Amino acid sequence: MWLFLCAPLAALFPVSVIGACTPAGSPPGICSIADLGILLSKNASITQNRSSDLRWSEYHAPAPGATVNVATEDDVLATIKFCNANRIPFLAQNGGSGWSSSFDLGPSGIVINMRGLNTVSFNSARTEATIGGGTLISEAIQAAYANNAQLTTGNCDCVGTLGAILGGGYGNLMGLNGFGVDTLISLNYASADGKLTTVTSDDKELWWALRGAGPNFGIITSAVVMSKYVPQASNTAWLGSVVYSGDKLERVVAAINNISLEPEMNVFLYFAVSELMPVVLITPFYYGDEATARQKFAPFLDIGHLSDTTAVTPYNHWNDGAAKFCIRGARKPAYAAGMLHMLPAVWRAVWDEFVKFTSNPGTESSVVLMEAYSLGTGRSVPDNASSFPYRHVTFNAVAIPWYSNVSLDPVAEAYGRRVRDLWWTNDNMTSNASYINFAHGDETPNVVYGSHLPKLEKLKKKYDPVNVFSHWFPLAPRPQLGTTPMGLL
Repeated sequence: MWLFLCAPLAALFPVSVIGACTPAGSPPGICSIADLGILLSKNASITQNRSSDLRWSEYHAPAPGATVNVATEDDVLATIKFCNANRIPFLAQNGGSGWSSSFDLGPSGIVINMRGLNTVSFNSARTEATIGGGTLISEAIQAAYANNAQLTTGNCDCVGTLGAILGGGYGNLMGLNGFGVDTLISLNYASADGKLTTVTSDDKELWWALRGAGPNFGIITSAVVMSKYVPQASNTAWLGSVVYSGDKLERVVAAINNISLEPEMNVFLYFAVSELMPVVLITPFYYGDEATARQKFAPFLDIGHLSDTTAVTPYNHWNDGAAKFCIRGARKPAYAAGMLHMLPAVWRAVWDEFVKFTSNPGTESSVVLMEAYSLGTGRSVPDNASSFPYRHVTFNAVAIPWYSNVSLDPVAEAYGRRVRDLWWTNDNMTSNASYINFAHGDETPNVVYGSHLPKLEKLKKKYDPVNVFSHWFPLAPRPQLGTTPMGLL
């Protein structure tokens, strides 16, 4: 039956590739995307309508000819094998929030939509959780809260839980629990040849590579992570926003420099536009009671501010303040830098750039963000324990131009590069650094992979020699694959 389906297409297209639907010993033929559907489970589906694939940013977004909505791990394996056999480029995604300009997937390619693998379960002691590869951070947190548990996740609800962790994994609880990659226990891993294995610390090479550079080596269909039992009644933290006028910037930056962040604490700095006025704001976080939190963050609260919305908040609402970041669509070419220092003069220059850029019509949703965490627990793990390279970085900052008018692309790109250069050129880092989950995509590989790049390149040749996983800050030149649009197959 498979040969019957492929044979008519072989007559239409002169190029022959050995398809997954061609039985062994039969003449090669070109397979239709419908032939992949035969290989999938009954709850999987294939769509060819790009409007259903709207990503967080449309800037340099993948534009696949088809999306495979998987329902099982076997669907992932079948799709990898089909794409390999037919030389079809592919990319796996969950939240669709990755903004890298390194994406290069056009109408000849396939997106593997992992959202169907949206499961979260806990062991009886709540010390471990199994998270499916299609689970968003909001879903992981809601499941944990409902089960009197707590997970170390990222801070933006619409981002894929495992994608955020595999890049390194910053989050509100990292001061207590370390980086997300340090909380992993095992990974279900779909390899370049479409095989599924469970990777643990016994698999030294892959375990090291996947925790920091996972998308370059395979697709993680599920992971077992560390969890904590925390009753709902005590699963709360003090958080919110404190807003300042722009003239308070230097005092806020000085407070960030001077504060000693304890494991229960973190603080973010934002530039944003509120009621047509650029403002400075912080979002302090304290895992504890309000009285103690206000005492520890007094250096910020004592600066004259426009508003203060901080309050004790249950775990399942910690990320509510970042809801704006989950608005999909528009163009958001982000530029990021890792730093050791917060220099008031540099941040004043960044502020001036931000004010100038947001004077352009339609750019009022743009933001600048800096994250500062308690890093003692994360740095207690050796730097070479995983491929995540930047435990020594103290601050991660990112400028996110946000607009819809394509003609603003050159203006936004120039603005983003200027801001990133201000951060890079005025810090004392021995080399430029960008956290891979924040980086733009134009960086050289050493900027996102740091000193771990040579080892990663060596392992890439071993575990993905053909480089089928090549769209997220690639470690090797992208292969030349098929160019026939999916709609024609």
